[in-house]
Order: sequence, then C-alpha cells, then structure tokens
Amino acid sequence: MELEVRGEVFQWRGPAPYYYVAVPDAEAEQIAAVAPLVTYGWGVIPVRGRIGSTSFTTSLFPKDGGYLVPLKDAVRRPEGVDDGDEVTVRLEIDGV
Repeated sequence: MELEVRGEVFQWRGPAPYYYVAVPDAEAEQIAAVAPLVTYGWGVIPVRGRIGSTSFTTSLFPKDGGYLVPLKDAVRRPEGVDDGDEVTVRLEIDGV
C-alpha cells in the first residue's frame, strides 16, 4: 500500500524532543483497515517513508484513533523541516 499524506510537523517535548506528522483521518482509516495484517504489536506499523529526496524507515504510532509519523533529525535536517512546517510524506506499507 502506498499513501501520500500532508500535515503540519509538531514537536512533543519529553526528555528529548520528538517530531511527528499526524496522518489525516481519511488515510488513517485506510491504514486501520490493513493494520491487523501488518502490525508487529501494540498497533505499531512499520513503513518506508520519503520527504523530498530523503528516504527513511520508521513505524507509525497509533494515537487517538489515528496514526503519527515520527520524523527523526536525520530526515528533518536534510530537508530543512522544522516545527510548524507543512510537509508531504510518502508512505509505503509492505504486506498489503
């Protein structure tokens, strides 16, 4: 399954800052429909992603009925992405 999602980058401030993009509802529903086939526990879903020319692997985190895409510094920095920026993320979910 391949999806393109657009959203605002936001920061969660814990012991170390983490950055995420929330998957919009329509795409989150598509992911939820296949989640039982691809999750490896706790509803976490492994994906391959791309922002601009930067490819990465991560796992979608379930949150409040939707999903969050974590964005590591190794993804954000080369693309100049920061808190509050609007980004397009291409996601690939294997096994579907």
